[in-house]
Amino acid sequence: MTGTEFFDEGELVGVLTTQPLDRLLDYKAPEGGCHLGAFVEVPLGPRKVLGVVWGPGRGDYDRAKIRSVIRVLDAAPMREEMQLFLRRAAEYTLTPMPAMLRLATRAPGLGDPPSMRKIYRLGDGEPSRLTDARRRVMEVLRDHTGLAFTLKELAELAGVTSSVIKGLVEQGAVREEDSPRDLPFPPMDPERPGKELTEDQAAAASVLRQALRTERYGTTLLKGVTGSGKTEVYLEAVAQALRMGRQALVLLPEIALTSEFLTRVEARFGARPAEWHSGATMTERRRIWRMVGQGQVQLVIGARSALFLPFQNLGLIIVDEEHDTSYKQEDGVLYNARDMAVLRASICEAHVVLASATPSLESWANAEAGKYAKLELTARFGSAELPEMRSIDMRAETLQSGTWISPTLKAAVEARMARGEQALLFLNRRGYAPITLCRACGHQIGCDHCDARMVEHRFLKRLVCHQCGETKPIPTICPSCDAEDRLTAVGPGVERLSEEAASLFPDARIATLSSDLYGSARALKAEIEGIAEGAADIIIGTQLVAKGHNFPLLTLVGVIDADLGLQGSDLRAAERTFQLMRQVAGRAGRAEKPGTALLQTYQPEHPVIRAILAGDEEAFWRAEAAERQQAGVPPYGRMAGIILSGPDVAQVFDLGNALARQDAPLRKIGAQVFGPAPAPIARIRGRHRVRLLVKAAKGSPLQAALARWIGQFTLKGDLRLSVDIDPQSFY
Repeated sequence: MTGTEFFDEGELVGVLTTQPLDRLLDYKAPEGGCHLGAFVEVPLGPRKVLGVVWGPGRGDYDRAKIRSVIRVLDAAPMREEMQLFLRRAAEYTLTPMPAMLRLATRAPGLGDPPSMRKIYRLGDGEPSRLTDARRRVMEVLRDHTGLAFTLKELAELAGVTSSVIKGLVEQGAVREEDSPRDLPFPPMDPERPGKELTEDQAAAASVLRQALRTERYGTTLLKGVTGSGKTEVYLEAVAQALRMGRQALVLLPEIALTSEFLTRVEARFGARPAEWHSGATMTERRRIWRMVGQGQVQLVIGARSALFLPFQNLGLIIVDEEHDTSYKQEDGVLYNARDMAVLRASICEAHVVLASATPSLESWANAEAGKYAKLELTARFGSAELPEMRSIDMRAETLQSGTWISPTLKAAVEARMARGEQALLFLNRRGYAPITLCRACGHQIGCDHCDARMVEHRFLKRLVCHQCGETKPIPTICPSCDAEDRLTAVGPGVERLSEEAASLFPDARIATLSSDLYGSARALKAEIEGIAEGAADIIIGTQLVAKGHNFPLLTLVGVIDADLGLQGSDLRAAERTFQLMRQVAGRAGRAEKPGTALLQTYQPEHPVIRAILAGDEEAFWRAEAAERQQAGVPPYGRMAGIILSGPDVAQVFDLGNALARQDAPLRKIGAQVFGPAPAPIARIRGRHRVRLLVKAAKGSPLQAALARWIGQFTLKGDLRLSVDIDPQSFY
């Protein structure tokens, strides 16, 4: 389906803009007319704003006062299937349409003409003097006759500085030209041979290829133990999509995962795919957006927002590590990319592959119910074996105050280092210490704008609020009682663990992997590549290291606090602990040498810890599913979080109480309302936060009831209300 309906010049069109308005605006079609779905620039008051021709105008406004569309942008019109996707996503998440359109136009300068860049070719002249550096430049250009290079590319290939090339331009030996930047991506070759697949992998790949050939919607859960080669299987599905002339999208949960993955994709298909995430340059994002819309990109590797790119013929969506919580957008438009991937695929008759070693309970339940197909890889690729899992009972260990590495774990690390192998010490807590406490008065240093303790980051020499990002120098005097030198760090973060490891293992090369220790995605990628090549003996990391990295020399994983995720009242606490521990343990022994995972725990009898050690994942999921089913909570019931916020706590609570009292639309569908109650973090960036939780039966029309319920109220002043369908966190 494409925007084939055409509006002649002067005809009324309804335009959806990216501005926070609750309706379409009428405009006259511009000179030359425009198509349904055209991206346009329209006047709104004194400003020019971006919009999309959404349909015919309503004509209920004085026609003499209706202004014309300023211009149609040089971009492929939005397809009807994309319009439908945005509408359906808006209805599901209760998001205003302008906010959905902003998600679909998140590329800078869409209205700008294609920017130009300088490219360099062989010129007609000869250099006056042929130095060694100049000769290398000329040889590169002669060896690649007809090809053009950027300045950086040519300088790197010839091994010279840019000034050498500029000098040759002045003499006419090299020609400098302007070229449009928004160029198509190089074609990918699906017929290039991939890695040789095991029998298990080949069978799974065959099933996925057949599913794509039907050109009908379907979702497959690809479940495989860590290191089983799920990536190679779904790359075969990508190859099938490319053979059929359809576009493919691979979603990854972390930018840090893209470097190694892009290398594998390039080796498989002979060209680099488009890379869409916050680390990509603005110019590159605009190029990708435009080329995807023109069908000039075959494969996109991206973060969750890549789902909203204007694909012309999307045939396959892969959601890698589909259980990962980072697929849930927690601010602005609140959506889960895994669920939106399924929605988008169902509209454009594409296939979805949800890949994970530890799937979400939602996906597991859908596969059990037959809504999703299921493929399993039960063995590691090649000679690699699954790690041995053991617990360290911390009640039997003797630790000095302020230390966290047990003698048993210390001995295991020393044994691995003696064999030239790597060890990973895992603690899912950033910074140096989660609490800074005054030993004189007991005061804990908190954020001035949030009800959250500030985390000490000793490497940065700052206290940091992990809610709003506020920082302040580490104080020497207690801000509450003015006592000097009585402040102490309480509890460990990865930086403190690094300090302890450096003391215990003075000869070890220690690398600390935490997202806040690297200034750029590129620096983090370089560190990960160095570790994979053996540049560290001990790796200390947060959950960042649990996601898809392959460290061939890593044979020991030590989990410092396996009990950490079991605390709190989150209904997904057990599931997340189970997933994280299994994923982290899976980093060990991925090459020839067998691996071991040691979990430090004060609760070795806890059902989750026992399930992790036993490796009986199906038993864990069945037990967890039975508990959720009995409680009527997701995935066997429905939930929505209502988050109210404002600068005046009394006003926020008044609104919460009014909502709770006037809940008739929800009672009609049998839903319950809990709250209002202060959010666990009751103040962020100076705004007080109150939560209500709505619980309903699985098949109930929850969104419609919520819309009627909330629609009874008009927000005054600086009060805000947001709805979180299927909340993943309850902070």
